[in-house]
Formats: sequence, C-alpha cells, structure tokens
Amino acid sequence: MKINNYNIRQSIVNSSTEKQIEIIKRGSHELLIEKELETKLDSNRPLRVKAGFDPTAPDLHLGHAVLLNKLRQLQDLGHHILFLIGDFTGMIGDPSGKNTTRPPLTREQVAQNAESYTTQVFKILKQEQTEVVFNSTWMDQFNAADLIKLAATHTVARMLERDDFDKRYRNNQPIAIHEFLYPLIQGYDSVALKADLELGGTDQKFNLLMGRELQKGAGQAQQCILTMPLLEGLDGVNKMSKSLNNYVGITESPKEIFGKLMSVSDQLMWRYIELLSFESLDTIRKWQQEVEAGRNPRDIKVIFAQEIVARFHDQQEAEAALTDFETRFKRGALPDDIVEKTIPNNGEALPLPQLLKQAELTASTSEAIRMIGQGAVKINGEKVTDKATAIPAGEANVFQVGKRKFAKVTVS
Repeated sequence: MKINNYNIRQSIVNSSTEKQIEIIKRGSHELLIEKELETKLDSNRPLRVKAGFDPTAPDLHLGHAVLLNKLRQLQDLGHHILFLIGDFTGMIGDPSGKNTTRPPLTREQVAQNAESYTTQVFKILKQEQTEVVFNSTWMDQFNAADLIKLAATHTVARMLERDDFDKRYRNNQPIAIHEFLYPLIQGYDSVALKADLELGGTDQKFNLLMGRELQKGAGQAQQCILTMPLLEGLDGVNKMSKSLNNYVGITESPKEIFGKLMSVSDQLMWRYIELLSFESLDTIRKWQQEVEAGRNPRDIKVIFAQEIVARFHDQQEAEAALTDFETRFKRGALPDDIVEKTIPNNGEALPLPQLLKQAELTASTSEAIRMIGQGAVKINGEKVTDKATAIPAGEANVFQVGKRKFAKVTVS
C-alpha cells in the first residue's frame, strides 16, 4: 500500500500561544497537559500532530468530522498533521467500548477500507499538507522478541484499569491476550512518529496516555493529549451512529445533509455549530447574542447547514438545497418521493405511536411518544399532541415527524 508523504514546511501563522490554545481547546473535552502544550507552542515550530484511525468503518459521518475538524484547525495554524491509518492494529481490532472481542480484519479488508477512508477525509483536510502514514510500516519490522519487550512495559493490572476491560473481566466475559497489545501498539505509534500532540475521542484516553508513557520510557518528550467529545446524533440523546439511524453522512446528497441539519433542535444546533463549524468564535458569539435578542434560530441553522453542504459538495449545491428545502417544507409542499405504506391491523384502529414505528418514521414507540409530546408530529398537516390518538382503518393519511420525515399510510 503506497504511503503519501509530504514535506510540510509551513510556518506557524501569526497567532499567539494564547490564541492557539483557545482555538485548540474549542469544543474539546480535555487537554493534557496544557502547560506542556504552551511550552511546545512557544517554540514557534510546527508541532507533529497525530490522530489514528482503524480502517474498520470507512463511511464517515459528522461524528467523525468532529475530530477531523480539529485536525483541520491545527493544520490552519501551521502544524504538521500525521494521519495514521492503523492497518496493523486494524487486524487486532480496537476493544474500546466493546464487550466482546472484535473479529480481526484481513489485510485485504484493511487495504480496501483505508483507501475509502483517505478519499473521504480529504473533504476536510488539506491533502497537500497531510502526511498519511500506516503503522504496519514499523510494526511489520517487529519480531517476537520486540513484541515481548513491548508487552513487558505494562502489567495485566494496569491493562484492567481500562473501563471496558474491567467490565468484561468482572462479567466473566473473555478477553483475548492479543487485545492487550492494542493500546501498547497505539502508544508505540507515538514513539515511532515522535508525536507532540495526539487527538482522540473521549473513549481513547487510556490509549493516548499509553503513548505518553512509552515516549517517556524511550527518552522522548511526552506528547500532549486532546480528547474530543462524542457527538450526539439527530435525536439529541445517543451518540451519532449509522446503526441508530441518527447520523448525517458526509457523502450523503446535499438535500439529505441540509434537511437533516435543519431537523436538529434549536438547543442541539449550538453544539453542532461549536464542534463542526469553521466560523470564528467571535461570529458564533454574535449569533448567540442575536438569537437571545429575538432573531429566529432557524436563520442561524440555515447558515450552518449551507456551510456543511458547501464543505462536502459546493456552494452551488448548498444554495440548491436551501431552495429545495424551502419549496418542500416552508411552503408546506410534500416531497415528490413520499413513501406510501399499508399497515395490516385486522381492520382495527392502530395507536399512533405504533403506527409511527411501523411506518419507520421513528425508531421506536418510545421515540414516537416523545416526538408527539414535543409537538413534532402532524397528521394531514395538523399537529397532534395526544399520544393516545388511534388511527382508524380504511383511509390513507399523511404523517409527518419533524421537518423532513413523511409517509402516506393506510391502516388495513
């Protein structure tokens, strides 16, 4: 697999250390250790910023973009981005957050997923300023003695400090020996790359700290750590996930991305903007002040949705998505491709929450009840707030959930 190496010789932009720290910390969960990072930034040299990705899920969504955006911000500050494809660790499988051993990938699967990954990430990162590296480059050179030496740096008790390992151990669920190698190898990647700063999700903190410890043992300056939050999905409750169908994919159509972002609640909108927008902090503060003074939050949501569509497509597509959205929804028009369904119920009336779930307008009846209570459900254009509403059999009705989910449903 070819490695794309770029000689990055970009000087730090005219930003003070204080200003850089403000940008770096924006939307982050935790920065360790801030004083150390200040010292690194004061050296006025491009930092070596590492972020690792296992090529196991190549279809990226806005949850992944949170971390990629931070890399882009660091890139714009002039720092050297090391985009690490964990093709070696991908064959182990990251156990983070899992209660079972993850099946390892073959080299062929890893290669295919890695190619898809790199194609998508350059929708956010600057390709000419990103160094793509693969940890098989150095890990394939390891022999059995090298792995044993690496494994000897930590104890089983230390590994069981990881929350997911601890839970599995206490629940008598199997933990394969090779899984203990994962955080060690991820940590060694920082040694091999001489990383100054490593980014990861909040669920990666243990692995990121491992990098600091192994660098110290190797006599290197220890990397700082920046953890990024896990973005809530469109439901505002669960982590964004394709399996929960609460995601916004970066390769989805402009209309789909725009419509999904317009469906986000006014409260959740600010979190999305904080974590995903490239607008300045001053601009976002100004928007918040305007909304507090009476401006419709929808105006800000439109600006943000257009920004995201333009980023993953182009400005012309963003304008077209807005026009389409206003035509369909603001003026009360129904989608041309509205889904039509018949739900059999032995000729009896069907409770509304059950209908919404069976029509796939909500993921569950509990979500349906919540949406009804929030006034987000309409029948034939009329808002319904009574969760006890039953839909009689025989006639077709148009059901709407939120601003963009429609279905024409007949109970039979």
